Amino acid sequence: MSSSPDPVIDANLAVALDALLAEQSVTRAAARLHTSPAAMSRTLARLRRLLQDPLLVRAGQTMVPTPRAHALRDEAAAVVRRLGALLSPGTGVDVATLRSTFTVQAADLLGAALTPGLLRLVRQEAPGVSLRFRAEEWEAGPGLREGRIDLEVGAIDHVDPEAQVEELVTLRMAAAVRPGHPLTEGTLTPERLAAAEHVVVSRRGRFTGPLDTALAERNLHRRVAVVLPSHLAALTLAARSDIVCLAPVAPRGDAPSPLTDAATALGLRLLDIPLPLPPVTVGMAWHPRHAADGGHAWLRGAVRRTLHAPGGADG
Repeated sequence: MSSSPDPVIDANLAVALDALLAEQSVTRAAARLHTSPAAMSRTLARLRRLLQDPLLVRAGQTMVPTPRAHALRDEAAAVVRRLGALLSPGTGVDVATLRSTFTVQAADLLGAALTPGLLRLVRQEAPGVSLRFRAEEWEAGPGLREGRIDLEVGAIDHVDPEAQVEELVTLRMAAAVRPGHPLTEGTLTPERLAAAEHVVVSRRGRFTGPLDTALAERNLHRRVAVVLPSHLAALTLAARSDIVCLAPVAPRGDAPSPLTDAATALGLRLLDIPLPLPPVTVGMAWHPRHAADGGHAWLRGAVRRTLHAPGGADG
C-alpha cells in the first residue's frame, strides 16, 4: 500500500501569519512584508482555509483577532525567528563601505552620552553611516516593529514581545548639586537630603520616584519644586541653583560612565545618596528582522563599546 506524500510546508505562510497577527490589519501586514493589500488578503483567505478559523474579524473600522489567533500569535513569532536564524547567511559586512542611516530612540541624556563615542566610531570604521536620534515616546510604541526605529536604548521594559533585548550597563543614582551647595558641607544624611529642594525628571509629569519611597520608609518627605521632561534641562537647573537633581553614575569601584559626562561638564558635584535605591539598568532593544543584518550588528556593537568606554569610544 502506497503512503501519502508528505505535506508541503510553505514558510511564507508562517511569515504572513506572523505579520497579520502582529499588525491585525491586512494593509499594515502587506506594508510590513512589502507586498500588496490584495495579495495579503488572498494569503489571509488561504490561512483561514488551512487553519479553519477566520483569524481576524471585522469590528467597526478595525480587525480583531479570534481566540485561535490569540493562541497562535506567540508561536507564529517564534517560528519566524527560528526560520530567520536557520536561513541567515551570517552577519559579515564591510562596514567601511556601508551606506546607511540608523535611527536610535533614546532619552536626551543617553543621546548626549552616546553621540560623541558613536560619531568617533563612525569616522574610524563606517564613514558612510549617518545617525538619527529620536526622543523617547510617551508610551510604548510600535516603532521597532514598524521599522521607524532601528534601535532603542534606555530602560527597556515596554517593548513588543518579539523584540530582542540586551542589558548593557547597570548604574546607581547620585545627588547632583552645584559647587558650594550646602549639601557639599558635612555629612549628607537622609534628613538633609529630604530638606533640600528637588527637580524630578519625568516625561509623564510624575512628582515621585524611588527616592520618595526610600525617604518614606524613614518618615521623610522631600519637596519637589519642579518636574521637567528633560534630564539635561534638570542638570542645567541644578548647576544654576540650589536645586538637587538625581544623576546616573557608575557603581563604586567601576570606571566612570559616559552617562555622567553631562553632569561633569556642567561642573556638578555628585554626592552618594545615603539610602538604598534600586539600580538603573540601561539596555538596547531591536526587532528580530535586524538580528542577522551585518550593519545593524555593527551598530549594536558600537553602542556596546561606547557605553563601556569611559569618556567615549576610541577603538
